[in-house]
Amino acid sequence: MKQLLFPGLLALAAGACAQTPALTVPAGFRMTEYASGFEKPRFMVVAAGGDVLLSDTGAGRIYVLPDRNADGKMDGRQVYAQGLNEPHGLALHGGFLYVANTDGVVRFPYKAGDLKATAAPQNLLSTPTGGHSTRTVEFGPDGKMYVSVGSTCNVCEEDNPQRAAIWQYDANGKNGRAYATGLRNAVGLEWYGGQLYATNNGRDQLGDDLPPEGFYKVKAGGFYGWPYCYTVKPGQPQVWDRDYGRRTAETCKAATPAFALTTAHSAPLGLAFYTGKTFPAAYQGKMFVALHGSWNRTRKSGYKVITVDPRTGQVRDFLTGFLKGQTVTGRPVDLVVTRDGQMLLTDDGEGRVWRITYRR
Repeated sequence: MKQLLFPGLLALAAGACAQTPALTVPAGFRMTEYASGFEKPRFMVVAAGGDVLLSDTGAGRIYVLPDRNADGKMDGRQVYAQGLNEPHGLALHGGFLYVANTDGVVRFPYKAGDLKATAAPQNLLSTPTGGHSTRTVEFGPDGKMYVSVGSTCNVCEEDNPQRAAIWQYDANGKNGRAYATGLRNAVGLEWYGGQLYATNNGRDQLGDDLPPEGFYKVKAGGFYGWPYCYTVKPGQPQVWDRDYGRRTAETCKAATPAFALTTAHSAPLGLAFYTGKTFPAAYQGKMFVALHGSWNRTRKSGYKVITVDPRTGQVRDFLTGFLKGQTVTGRPVDLVVTRDGQMLLTDDGEGRVWRITYRR
């Protein structure tokens, strides 16, 4: 029986930390269940003290998952805030926890160790609702806030400039401007080495293999192709989407291509660069990406975690086993590096959080 370390914490679900042999990881790595019983666990952020905060989009809640004795096992879980409107992206900056709801970004005063919100959320900015409904928030080394909003459609010209774009704001939500456009649904955002990286969910209805899913190095003022173009070879000029046809091939000359690609319709979501000291040196600085999995492909794709080399664009499988034949047993969403150099992975298909550990 687990002992609760803090009053008010919910007990860890039975069976956590059991070995899961159905999942395959490289030699030396191990997958264990860290927490379960969530409705739709999505994005995470690690606080300065090591606590992990998690958004449960289905429940409208933010949870704290503390491990105060640093034994690699969650002490319990605490509802930090509830009654939110499909919370998704999370960020910590300047003494606040920022939450990207489907209709805008709010923030709570936050200090390391807080288990519950100490004030009502402050509304900072509104985002359009409907269509691709998740919103992601991230802070850059410039102290600016970056918010991504997906498209309303599969392929269309948007009327609202916030759509299919990443916007930049001051930390208080003021002075917003379009930072990057032409990203149909950039769910994953992460700064690494002074560069903003983004995952993107490409369009549908061009068959099983087009377009490949892309990973982008995002620059201020950049245009990344949608809805007119898409990348078919990493780093090579984008090709004209003739199926849409509202422009000409000339439009694609201004589109920055993806630096890396993976299988079409795999739905890349959260990403994390490995910066810990526990995994082998070969993983240092690699981009880990959660592929949520396809919904409209003849043979399903995704449902795994891959690594991407940000220098070469090389893509490798890291974690597989959520897809056996055409049977799905989990849907990866987001990854974070914990204070002990291990990783956590959310799975909204089964309402779980997994722990990825390495032992020499």
